[in-house]
Parts: sequence; structure tokens; C-alpha cells
Amino acid sequence: MSHTLTPETCPELGIEVPVGAIDRELRKLWEQDDAQTNASLMNLAIYCEREGSLAENSRIIQRLTSEHACRAILVEINKRTTDASLRAWITAHCHLSGGKKSICCEQIAFHLTGRVTGRFRNTVFAHLNSDLPLIFWWQGELSDVFTERLVAVMDRLIIDSSCWKDAAAAFTLIDEATQANGDLILQDLAWTRSWQFRVGIAGLFDDPVAQAALPEVRGVEILHHPDHRNSALQVLAWLAVQAGWEQTSATGDAFGFRSKAGGAVNARLVADAASAPLGKVEITSEHVTVRVCREAGASHVSRQIQADGYTAHSMS
Repeated sequence: MSHTLTPETCPELGIEVPVGAIDRELRKLWEQDDAQTNASLMNLAIYCEREGSLAENSRIIQRLTSEHACRAILVEINKRTTDASLRAWITAHCHLSGGKKSICCEQIAFHLTGRVTGRFRNTVFAHLNSDLPLIFWWQGELSDVFTERLVAVMDRLIIDSSCWKDAAAAFTLIDEATQANGDLILQDLAWTRSWQFRVGIAGLFDDPVAQAALPEVRGVEILHHPDHRNSALQVLAWLAVQAGWEQTSATGDAFGFRSKAGGAVNARLVADAASAPLGKVEITSEHVTVRVCREAGASHVSRQIQADGYTAHSMS
């Protein structure tokens, strides 16, 4: 893998430098142009074990730094190779301020192979700006690199549980690792994706017609993309908590609940490769249907209440 990382194949990474010379080379970078101003409000570290992630994440940082100044530290680890190696690149992402002066953010990229746990912490985190908070974005499945010592230096941990094969085990690991860091803020992108749906559902149940039907809900259907089942599960769990339902069964994609009124609520998840990450949440009673939908690629959701002689529809 490492031989493919060259200025020709990955120009986004900038200049390859010896690890021991990173700070010196960064100073040279700023000395080259007095019109550039180094700006940083946080450390943003992105960790990934997927091949090719360094270049992809560098492009993400280029876009992100147009609005959020940070020192970015990108890490890609190839654990399939037993030979230990460590390479580093530096660059700056610059954006014009008022059309006159460039506001630039530093980026340091690391590619490691072999056993990395100690080298990862010691080498990578030696280059944090110690005066600034650390936002750590872990991409992909958790691995043995995710430890309590690593979590201890984070201020915010960003994850995406949508891709996890065993989300329950992963969240247990996170819970154990974060015991010593009570101030840590955890953000799951799978949960964040459901925000418009949750707001949309809550807004629909402000309507007296939907509100009156809540005790009589008998069915829930959630349409989702196959890669985002965990988001659908999180929405279902949120619905159950908000409505006060008690879970009675779970078989595959079918779930049973008991409502506060004692009625049975049957819920099911439906996977569709053509769906948005979350495509539809439909809640039904005998006479009322509440529905929030999103088409694949759309930025908005459609909200609808259907009842006997009554229909309400809105977009958000």
C-alpha cells in the first residue's frame, strides 16, 4: 500500500517529510509566504484503517477548513502488513479572507503499517496543538487501537455506527473506554442522520389529530438503505422511548412492543438499496397514518398525516 502514496498519486497530501522534522518543515511552510495566516480553533484527528483514506480525508479537510479552522491530523493504518513503517506528509489548506489574505490550516498526514498502538499515540499525538480541544473522528469498525488511553485525550469522539457489524459490542467497548473521561462528548453520525426524521415526527405529533391517535398506534414501518440499518434501529428505539412502549419481542427485522394502553405495536425494518440512508418512517393506528419520507439524494423530508376526512402535508 505505502508505495502507492506519492506526490504523483496523492498530491492532496502535500510534501513528504521525515517524522522528526515535521515541526521544522511546518515553520518553513509559513515562512514562504507572508500573506498567509495560520488559523486554528481545534485539533481534528481522523483515523481510518481503510486503504486510500488519506487522500479522501484530505479532500474532506480542504472543504471543511473553508468554514472551520483547525489543525488536521490524518491517520491511515495498514494492519495487514507486518513490517513496521511510518511516513508523514504536511500541507496547508488556504482560503481567501476578504479577497486579500489567505487563512490557512495545517494538515499532517501519517501512514503506518505493522503493530502501531504505541507508535500511533506517541508519534501522532506529539503533534497536537496542546492549547486546543481534540475532536477525534474514528472511521469504520473499532479495533484494538481504540483504548482507554486514547480516549482519555479526546474532547469529542465522532463515530458512524451505521457500518458496524456488531453495534452493541462496539458501544459496550466505547462505554468501557470512556469511563475515565466523563467530559467526553460522543457524536454518532448514524444518529445525526436521523435528526430531520426525529424533528419531523415530533412536529407531526403536535397536530391534535396525530396526538389523539398516539395511544392507538399499532404499526411502525421504517425503510432504510441496507448500509444504514443501525440508523433505523436508533429511530425505532427513540420512538419506543418517546411513546413509552415496552419491547416484547425481536426476530430479525420484526419487533414487538406493548403500548402504555396495553395494545400491541408491531414494528418492522425494510431494507431497500434504492433508499436514502433513512427513506421512510410510517406510524399507523386504525384511522390515522403519520409518515416522514426522504427520497435518495434529497436534502429535505416530506411530512404527512392522513386520517378519515383529514390530510396535512409539509416539507422540511
